[in-house]
Amino acid sequence: MAKKVLRNVTHCIFDMDGLLLDTERLYTDAAQQVLDPYGKTFTFDVKEQLMGLQTRQVAEFMVKSYELPITWEEYAKQQRDNALTLMGNAQLMPGAARLLRHLHANKVPFALATSSGADMVELKSTHHKELFNLFHHKVCGSTDAEVKNGKPAPDIFLVAAGRFSDTPDPSKCLVFEDSPNGVTAGESAGMQVVMVPDPRLSEERCAHATQVLRSLEDFKPEQFGLPPFSD
Repeated sequence: MAKKVLRNVTHCIFDMDGLLLDTERLYTDAAQQVLDPYGKTFTFDVKEQLMGLQTRQVAEFMVKSYELPITWEEYAKQQRDNALTLMGNAQLMPGAARLLRHLHANKVPFALATSSGADMVELKSTHHKELFNLFHHKVCGSTDAEVKNGKPAPDIFLVAAGRFSDTPDPSKCLVFEDSPNGVTAGESAGMQVVMVPDPRLSEERCAHATQVLRSLEDFKPEQFGLPPFSD
């Protein structure tokens, strides 16, 4: 595969689940708890299709895929209740704190663009408030009226770019994502996308990203015209 040309950027936009916070495995546990009474197993081939989607999209997909005798609203409530008991202890992913602190120290504006609702963002970041307060703003797709369509539609990233005080052109924004749906959303918004995928994802599912990394620890800001790490 030909190496993609990397363009200089001025702003960054971050997904949260599976990228900044190690919550994807917690979501798996919460979903499996809903399926257990029906003797169903939450498999990765289903999970990878859901990564990055909003609450209703996930619930409708799960009810249909597993032929559950409940409404999507009931599924969403059960998974949410399960998640509430798990998410408060979400840990940071490797390299997340270093990168966010570096961008903040160098006055590079950055925002959060997550499909989670605002209340879930608060819960998941319980032990990381100081770090999450560094974001210029947060766009929480499941509870934000301006985000009409969830990923893979570009809405959430366009809304995030539009809320920076200097409203940069989308081409000047660099998105960080872990899911194929999120990468598609960023690309559709006219932005470059750095992907840090789940290692179980096939290379083909990651091919549309501008750059694919094993970890945020491997990110080199200078490749996109941003200040390099000093350490």
